[in-house]
Amino acid sequence: MREVVIAGVGMTKFGRSEKGQLELFGEAAMDAINSSNLKPEDVQALFLGNSAGDMDEGQTVMASHAAREIGLHNVPATRLEAACSSSSVALVNAYMWVASGFRDIVLAGGCERNTASPTPVAMRIMNTGPHHRYEAPTGITFPGIFAMMAHMYAKKYGIPLEKLKEAMATVAIKNHKNGAKNLKAHFQKIIGYEDVYNSIMVATPLQLYDCCPISDGAAAIIVASADAAKKLVDKPVQIIGFGQASAGGLSTQRDYTLPIAREISSKMAYNMAGVTPQDINVCELHDCFTIAEIVASEGLGFFSPGDGYAAAMRGDTEIGSKIPINPSGGLKAKGHPVGATGAAQVYEIANQLRGDCGPRQVEGAKLGMTDTLGGPYASIVNIILRRRW
Repeated sequence: MREVVIAGVGMTKFGRSEKGQLELFGEAAMDAINSSNLKPEDVQALFLGNSAGDMDEGQTVMASHAAREIGLHNVPATRLEAACSSSSVALVNAYMWVASGFRDIVLAGGCERNTASPTPVAMRIMNTGPHHRYEAPTGITFPGIFAMMAHMYAKKYGIPLEKLKEAMATVAIKNHKNGAKNLKAHFQKIIGYEDVYNSIMVATPLQLYDCCPISDGAAAIIVASADAAKKLVDKPVQIIGFGQASAGGLSTQRDYTLPIAREISSKMAYNMAGVTPQDINVCELHDCFTIAEIVASEGLGFFSPGDGYAAAMRGDTEIGSKIPINPSGGLKAKGHPVGATGAAQVYEIANQLRGDCGPRQVEGAKLGMTDTLGGPYASIVNIILRRRW
């Protein structure tokens, strides 16, 4: 396979937007194209991640419409849906097309306008993730799923629930502190322990500040062969490994605190890249809820099972510490427009490896990783990037 690099990235501000999904993606896509010193007609294919555009805005064939709007006339355009991991799956497909030599320059990304629907409808759409026959009829929700994860984690490792809640609050505080330094983040507001503990209860023990927001936004990535990128940019970032795995619904999980799809996917990515968890300098991982960051930090091998809780309390995941996690603010503060999240994680890591993140820069970062979870632990994608120069 050919060497594959990221030549350019683009991202809108996350939050509440009056723009439609196609407009949001067009904005991010043109930023990615322009930062790659390309013109739209240079792009040879599009893979677009989107979870619920047909339900939120009544728009199908979205990839084809998006391609037309940004001037990618008559190229192959494909929409991919894997809940929150949709645009990570889009990037994996773009990688394969370029690595195989089928295309030289491909655009991948994602968009979502989750606030287009009233909150009850948005929640109903979100809850299409659990299996419609075996799980959804129980009334399970995503806050409920991750609340169960927290209870199971506390019981499994003998951690008093109030101590685990303190670690979860520490995660929220850290990610809001990082998000306050990110001009594209949904929330740019520093919070403290009182804010977390005084917020409403959502699903015991998860309170409001343990949960990511509903957001609108888009992100886009130009994926190119190394030879093509030489003519375009001075600082390409190489994709050196990826993994993708699925695990069905909740009823297939052997242990909520160690999702099997993450074990498989991350191992695939590490093996392909020829690196270990200890080699990673910065990570953007799926913190849809604060407990999810703690669990993912263990599943990716940064900490041993049961130590992610203590690592959060020690400050091991802060910028400047052992393994900076979610310097962008993560889903918790940066926001979570479902179909855009995976590409937004890659946007952050690419900029970290280029040294372009300003006050939230992880100094000396050479290897970065993303972790995107879709549905009830059903689809997980991991991508490893390397600074190439």
